[in-house]
Amino acid sequence: MINESALAELVALRRDLHAHPELAFQETRTADIVARELARYGLDVRCGLAKTGVVGVLQGKKGAGRMTGLRADMDALPVQEQNGFAHRSVHAGRMHACGHDGHTVMLLGAARVLAAHPDFSGSIAFIFQPAEEAEGGAAVMLADGLFKAFPVEAVYGLHNWPGLPIGTMAVHRGPVMASTCRLEIRVQGQGGHAALPQQGVDSIVAASHLVTALQTVTARNLSPLDAAVVSITQFHAGSAWNALPDEVLLRGTIRSFEKRVQDQAEAAILRLCAGIAASFGAQIEARFTHLYPPTLNTANEAEICRRAAQKALGRENVFTDLPPSMTAEDFSYLLQEKPGCYVWLGNGPAADPAMPERARCVLHDPHYDFNDAALPVGIRYWVELALDQGAAVRNPINS
Repeated sequence: MINESALAELVALRRDLHAHPELAFQETRTADIVARELARYGLDVRCGLAKTGVVGVLQGKKGAGRMTGLRADMDALPVQEQNGFAHRSVHAGRMHACGHDGHTVMLLGAARVLAAHPDFSGSIAFIFQPAEEAEGGAAVMLADGLFKAFPVEAVYGLHNWPGLPIGTMAVHRGPVMASTCRLEIRVQGQGGHAALPQQGVDSIVAASHLVTALQTVTARNLSPLDAAVVSITQFHAGSAWNALPDEVLLRGTIRSFEKRVQDQAEAAILRLCAGIAASFGAQIEARFTHLYPPTLNTANEAEICRRAAQKALGRENVFTDLPPSMTAEDFSYLLQEKPGCYVWLGNGPAADPAMPERARCVLHDPHYDFNDAALPVGIRYWVELALDQGAAVRNPINS
């Protein structure tokens, strides 16, 4: 599908992007490279959606037809890289720890192949999105008129998945990733001398009981058949050895696949806050900030992806029975507007003792690196999917 010389160029480009990571809405260098490459392939290119977003459109040579969207994310994470290889990040505190460098290059590779062999009807919109990591760049692109300017009938995305072998893919019908909600709880007590606790209201004791009680939200307030996570990830209190603090601040996250379950979890948290506040004489306030909605694949588009993946990778290498993940994705915003499907692409073992610098190859880890062996696999999948969407004829590239 793509010759060794072209693949070597794409590997070098992927490593260059890895060495020069850019955070949300700051992906100017990456966007310039993407726009340059798309123009070099002959696509019509538009820049500036959501500040640094890029969209390239390729018209098929088989006549009019539907427009299909293929999306890759471009941003990096505020993580200090701990790898020692030559293409490690040159920017302190910034790192491609989630593989968006690989996602970008796979979609560029697919654009390159399809531009050379546009044997399909309709058109393909190659969407390069900024700010997936916690900033909701997909929603900003929509607000900037993404689907008005590029009226796709369906939209597709993928993410590399450590732990799945190279050459494999997972396709889900329905939920694939969860919604995410920030939880912030303030526990207000009455400070005082640590040696005279009876004169105050110990906010740390009340907050500690609350952290423990919150573990019952999913265990005793939700059906065992409903999936949800409530995790407290921050506990901030006090500054002196001998003083009880007035206030404790708790922060955490709630994950679920359904609004009904989210609502039940929030109601249970409020009940626990009220009960523990009454028990200890404290005041407790909980605040919920809803972020990404759940990523829900539509059935027809999931079937289209399954079929394309099986053609590209082989029937035995496409899994349709893996459970969804409690991680979140802002591709969910696109799926609220258009039918589509988001798949997982195998990135190899999560641990590889033969490669010490990739020994903890898991997402968001400071030792992570995208596996370049996945590049041709992802390109093959994107090309099959694109041709399937507008296929008047089959792909001559594989023949």
